[in-house]
Order: sequence, then C-alpha cells, then structure tokens
Amino acid sequence: MLSKATLQLIRSLDTRKGRRQHGLFVAEGPRLVGELMGHFQCEAIFYTDSAAHVAWLSKADAVNTCATVTLLSEKDMERCSLQQSPQGVLALFHIPSCEWEPVALPARQLCIALDGVQDPGNLGTIVRLADWFGVMDIVCSPDTCDIWNPKAVQATMGGLSRVRVHYLNIPAWLQLLPATVPVYATSLQGSSVWTADVQQCGVIVMGNEGRGVSPAVAALCRQHLLIPNYPAGRDCTESLNVAMATAIILSEFRRRVG
Repeated sequence: MLSKATLQLIRSLDTRKGRRQHGLFVAEGPRLVGELMGHFQCEAIFYTDSAAHVAWLSKADAVNTCATVTLLSEKDMERCSLQQSPQGVLALFHIPSCEWEPVALPARQLCIALDGVQDPGNLGTIVRLADWFGVMDIVCSPDTCDIWNPKAVQATMGGLSRVRVHYLNIPAWLQLLPATVPVYATSLQGSSVWTADVQQCGVIVMGNEGRGVSPAVAALCRQHLLIPNYPAGRDCTESLNVAMATAIILSEFRRRVG
C-alpha cells in the first residue's frame, strides 16, 4: 500500500530542493537498483508483484535493516514512478558525502570537469562514459545540473557506483593545481585532438551545451583541443553534443595508452 506521505516524499525527490531537504535520490529499474545496492545506503524499495521482479528481489541484497521493502500494485507504481515508463522497481537511496583530494587527484589520474552542463541526460551519459573509460572523478561547476536528478541517475546506467561527482568553483580549483598538471579544454579554436600531445593524467574540461567552456575557465586551460569534422572545411552541423564529444575525447586519450 502506498501512503499519501510516501507518495509526496517520492514526488519531492524530483526537485533539487526536495533531494537536499531529505538527503535522498530515486533510482528505478531492477538492473539499476541492483547496481547501486552495494554502493549506496538504501532507504526503501518498492516493487510490483511480477515473477521477474520477485525473483530479482530474492537475489538482490535488498532485504536488510537499512531498507523497507513494499509491494505495490501496478497502479500505485505508476503513481509514484518518476519515469514515463515504470520498470516495476523503485528505490530511495541516501545521497552520500565523499572525501577526496581536489588538488592531488589530477596529478595522478585523468579527471573530467563539466562547466555549466545543463541537461541531466548529458550529465548521466558522461558519468556512464567516465565509468567505461576508467575516469573515477568528475568535477562540476555549481551551475551544472544535479547528478541526483532522476533523469541523470537513470542515464548513468549504474556508473554512479564507481564514479564520484563533485561540485565546486572550477576556476578557483584550477588555480590551485600545480603548473605541471595538464588542463585541457574542448574548443572550436583548438588544435586537433588526433595530433595533440596529451597525457593520461590531468583535467579535461567540457563546456555548456550552447556556450561551450566559459571564458573564465578557458583562460585557465593550458591546451585547447578540437574534434575536427571530416573532411576539413566542409559545411556541417555547428557542434557536437557534449556527451558525444566527451566520448570521442576520452576514446582518443585512452587509445594513446595502448
């Protein structure tokens, strides 16, 4: 049975204010919930009475002292789901707080910085890409959308289990980094990423969907990279989607390893 208070709580988590107030985020679908289960503290799980979902629940580490498990009707699941197509399993997880080394990490590993990315689908996809390409930390500007947005969480496809997302003032952070740490920005005025000299540590800055990297951040980047169109000089679309561009850039960086 879905109470009115529980429904209001779940609905409130569709907003940044509600997530901050309750310290919770929503994940939906048996695969995603199962992926996050071992990495985030689970507050509650709701599921529908289908054979597939019951079998999943019996295998998942779901029934524990930190989670309440509630069977819902299909109608109640439709009422509380934040997705257009409910997937039969919905869970509430606690938003974690993590300690990290904002200055030391880029000297040892590759990090992504997101400067004003607005679309939660793009953000979630970038987290998924970071997970695929072994990037463990993403730094977001305060005006980047919230990673705990339900659309962003769904788009990570479980990448949040392994990739940490931090929010801070990017210009101030970049100014603290040692001069030896490479800082790359994607730019239409940059040098071709295919021939640029790149390293396997440092920071790759990806900009806003429409405006690109902000002038304040661009001024602090030590190398500007371009993904050239083909053939060069041909009329084509103005730019690439930021998540697509991130995939190409990360692929090229990691290709250099082998």
